Amino acid sequence: MSKNLSKYLYQDMDKQAGLQHTFHKTKIVATVGPACDTYDKLLELVKAGVNVFRLNFSHGNHEDKLKIIEHIRNINLTEPYNISILGDLQGPKLRVGEIKDGGLTIVPGDILTFTSREKVIGTKEKIYLSYPNLHHDVEVGNKIMIDDGKLEVVVVNVDPNGDVKVAVTYGGVLLPKKGVNLPDTKISLPAITDKDVIDLAFIIEHKLDWVALSFVRKAEDIIDLKARLAEKKSQTKVIAKIEMPSALEDLRNIINQSDAVMVARGDLGVELPVEKIPMAQREIIRKSIHRAKPVIVATQMMESMIDRVKPNRSEITDVANAVLEGADAVMLSAETATGQHPALVVETMRKIILEVERTEYPYNREDDLVPQPHSPSFLSDAVCYNACKLAQDVNADALIGMTQSGYTAFVLSSYRPKAPLYIFSKEKTLINQLSLSWGVRAFHYAEEESLDDIIHDQHAILKERGFIKTGDVVVNTGSLPIEQHLPTNLLKITKIK
Repeated sequence: MSKNLSKYLYQDMDKQAGLQHTFHKTKIVATVGPACDTYDKLLELVKAGVNVFRLNFSHGNHEDKLKIIEHIRNINLTEPYNISILGDLQGPKLRVGEIKDGGLTIVPGDILTFTSREKVIGTKEKIYLSYPNLHHDVEVGNKIMIDDGKLEVVVVNVDPNGDVKVAVTYGGVLLPKKGVNLPDTKISLPAITDKDVIDLAFIIEHKLDWVALSFVRKAEDIIDLKARLAEKKSQTKVIAKIEMPSALEDLRNIINQSDAVMVARGDLGVELPVEKIPMAQREIIRKSIHRAKPVIVATQMMESMIDRVKPNRSEITDVANAVLEGADAVMLSAETATGQHPALVVETMRKIILEVERTEYPYNREDDLVPQPHSPSFLSDAVCYNACKLAQDVNADALIGMTQSGYTAFVLSSYRPKAPLYIFSKEKTLINQLSLSWGVRAFHYAEEESLDDIIHDQHAILKERGFIKTGDVVVNTGSLPIEQHLPTNLLKITKIK
């Protein structure tokens, strides 16, 4: 054992044999809001099963966000967890403006006028919509959906002055500030808005682990965001939110350019015919796993628990199906941000995940994922693939990987191995980032004396913490020569003494 090993034994995730946190391979992302924004409430959610906290930059201010970031980082410093922080940019979200008397009842056949020229108080005569290019982009016959599709109107005329007249097809109460979707229209707004630029600067300054880009339309949107991060030498990783039909058309390239993907079913469910959502979700998950990119399933997973103590049966099945389809993580939004029972929601979701993961359902991907010869990382992919196969063949008690970029961790995770997966890295930023990946427990370890010493230390750390014991069989991946930090190029199998 290397002489400095002691400094690693009581830091990072899962101290004291990991007994304080029941481990679920499918991770839980929880949105922070007024219902859970104190240190004690955040810690309660972590103990209930949260792995990643989402900060929604569509709401709140930077001062409040900074307090939440400090609380989460204090939890990581003082408790046995590596909780990741995800900053979710608002993107070009379209909204109606203020509405007179706090709401306007509209019925089928009503003719309304949308304007982006002036911020009027909305009435049946004129309603403000925050989209300067509306009159340029829409055409007669285009549908406009409001409030997550609860209301629907159709464009009947585009006036020369830039106003847009619409006929109501599905009515209801139009409330102020509600979101607007244009499923038939290719919007011309940039993916990164002026507000996003300001929020991104905050995310970079405070070194959040992940940033999610909303309303991604094409791979170039992700390339642009990554260039902005690289310019500031930021190590924040990028999540592409898939919530527009145009993103599905360029899905392969978007996934390739991203570090992770989110199935954002809220807007996607408005932009697409509802019957297409289940298969779109399945396809996004499948393609993300095949490219070793973590994938999150989000929106309305446990929505009834915003004000109830038990979920609907359909919500239970929804969470279970996301697990069975192989999602890396499932996400809670209003359930934890503004709901009445944030910790109970997380605990309930964790119980569903654990119950599904106890089954022998073959959602692991070892059989249908194989290394691709055309891949630039084909050789290391082959080593990782065979590490998972070997671990399965010998019924290994642990699969252990080392990574500097995170790639080995993502690849090993993508095969969904049955053996518990432990990842070591000298890059501290990766330790929290890997909290999003399926099955990964991450540890900081920076010694580089020799491969034998490294593997010996890894076994000693895991044995000390109670994850492995004498007589266990473990499979290690690594690379030689150590000092060159090459992609994974070797396997070792060991029986713990």
